[in-house]
Amino acid sequence: MRVVIQRVTSAQVTVAEQVIGKIGTGLLLFVGIATSDTDAELDWMIKKVLELRLFPGEAGNRFDRSVQEIQGALLVVSQFTLYGDCRKGRRPSFDRAANPEIARQQYERFVEKLRQTGSTTGSTTGLTIETGQFGANMQVSLQNDGPVTLLLKREAD
Repeated sequence: MRVVIQRVTSAQVTVAEQVIGKIGTGLLLFVGIATSDTDAELDWMIKKVLELRLFPGEAGNRFDRSVQEIQGALLVVSQFTLYGDCRKGRRPSFDRAANPEIARQQYERFVEKLRQTGSTTGSTTGLTIETGQFGANMQVSLQNDGPVTLLLKREAD
């Protein structure tokens, strides 16, 4: 599993000229699912995303608080191209990306687990979690904060 995390002040996803997901301050997550991903990868990634200290604290430290601690939001967008292998030829190979049927199931499971975990983390309001549309041609707009962009990878053993 691969997730690109971007700390944002705002982000939105548009499909067919309709905004389908929109957040303010929080994290934009581009999620790629591999053929070998299991619940272990999903659970590890969720814990990491929710607990990473990517936001400034009151003392001025740039990386002091998690998205949960600031009561931020998450915008989760599926992106199989994170598994594009460009080492050979002129066209990327997507052999390690899960097929669409499995990827959709795992992506939806990831979002559902995020929603369950985000609402039981001690926050009084829970996290706002928005999504893109799996398999759609999406336009993603964002205001990157920092900029802060990280790549998380968790490959099955």
